[in-house]
Amino acid sequence: MEIERKFKLAAFPDFPEESFIEQWQGYLAVDPEVRIRREVNHTQGWERFVLCIKSVGDLVRHEVETPLEQTQYEELASMLAYPLIHKELHAYRLEDGYLLECSRVDDGAFSYAEVEFPTEEAANAWQPLDCLGKEMTYESGFRMRTYWSNRSLAEKIK
Repeated sequence: MEIERKFKLAAFPDFPEESFIEQWQGYLAVDPEVRIRREVNHTQGWERFVLCIKSVGDLVRHEVETPLEQTQYEELASMLAYPLIHKELHAYRLEDGYLLECSRVDDGAFSYAEVEFPTEEAANAWQPLDCLGKEMTYESGFRMRTYWSNRSLAEKIK
């Protein structure tokens, strides 16, 4: 289960960075979300490949992640109709122990932040930081799958 609040990010916070991860992801389906992702953690020096399936929802969604071999990832990536999304993810450990993940998508097309929580109650009780922009948790159009679909549509009509 994933319990997460999302924010439209105007600027990255000026906090000590815990990690920097580059991600490349593409969607095999958008409803439910079935995506593949390659992650390179430049801070800790690892790379991984993941198949991720997410249910529909806003604050709470069911999420299943399965590790892939690089060859499986590449085979699935070859099935995508459009280029992979590139994200730069900067993670910051907050004073309350939560992890703030701030992502810059496709060289600045937009940026967003996420904070994941152990329970709905914790998520609802958490007070957003001043540096975060407008909360987008309950905005149905503010999803990576929507960005993928819109980006894909733009590619079709070029």
